[in-house]
Amino acid sequence: MSLSIHSPDELIAAIPHMLGFKPQESIVLIPIRSDLPTARIDLPTTPRAEELAWRSIREGMSRYARPGAAVGIVCFTADRQRADHVGRELAERLDTIGIETHLLLWADDSRWADLVTGDMGLQSDDARERVATMAVLAGRPQPAPTRDSLAQSLVGDREPVTELLAETRANTARSAVQVEGRWAVNRVQQFQRDGVRLNDADAARLLVAIEAIPTRDQLWLAMTRGNAVSHVALWTDITKRAPDEVRTAPASLLAFGSWLSGDGAMAWCALDQVPDGKPLRPRAPRRRGHRARDAPTRMGSREIHAGARYGPCHRPQTPAAPTAACRPGVRRIRRVQAGLNRDATASRAAITSKSPASSVSIFARRFGQST
Repeated sequence: MSLSIHSPDELIAAIPHMLGFKPQESIVLIPIRSDLPTARIDLPTTPRAEELAWRSIREGMSRYARPGAAVGIVCFTADRQRADHVGRELAERLDTIGIETHLLLWADDSRWADLVTGDMGLQSDDARERVATMAVLAGRPQPAPTRDSLAQSLVGDREPVTELLAETRANTARSAVQVEGRWAVNRVQQFQRDGVRLNDADAARLLVAIEAIPTRDQLWLAMTRGNAVSHVALWTDITKRAPDEVRTAPASLLAFGSWLSGDGAMAWCALDQVPDGKPLRPRAPRRRGHRARDAPTRMGSREIHAGARYGPCHRPQTPAAPTAACRPGVRRIRRVQAGLNRDATASRAAITSKSPASSVSIFARRFGQST
């Protein structure tokens, strides 16, 4: 998505369209140059939370930092004093990894303020409508009111498919895995051609077919930025309809497709749909003289919605070894194979890929450059 932004008011109005939801009690980092990703973290409220937030930002942003890298920091909170403290502290720390801060803003539900110059203003309906129009023309859906409402959009009527699962398993048990795999690939390709929603029988059969790791991997590797939008549409619908026992596969495919599309918020919400006790990879078989080990299911201790960027010939790398970190009070989450993970702490960072579909061009007069 490419938007032309001319004022702090318009920038604040654009951020929900970039994230997929309206941030609350958050800090958002907007790249002034296209080398950097867009990032969101929960507004830290304690010194420890500040350290954890900085760890997430440093690990996510430093890999992209190049000479001249710069960001704008926007703090969404009713506590302006807290925003000023945290924003300035973050700007100083970003400077230590070679990232300059060209803009430091505070915004609540109706006002904004430049925390450096002291300029203030109201968030106008005209700015919101102008940005919303540009987003619609760019093919972006309207943002969800909150992150919780975005997550709730992945919960649908799961009873019809649940009723068909036992019969579907019995029918497909007589077929070889390769046969069901070919059917699944062909059915996905048909959806990409016609866009027609799968009926309950086909949805149940597809869910059973992609339980097989080779079939799931074949669909995974077929995803590109060119076809990610259709994959997101398919796996969003299937995830909404999938009962717990078969939701791991479609949720992980949705997360990866969303990541490729530059929609970090949806990727995160898709991972949340992976049920407890349902890792993306099964436990490796125990052999004599060897310890049984789980295949990698998560990647690092920070929450990253979209880490690496893809070149024309660059495919996902082999996942790193898992860590044992988990966020207090929340289940351990599963890994989406090459680029999706979650902060294991109270501070959560969301870093979205800088694909053409997700980048935002800012032409503010004070910037004198574009992202």
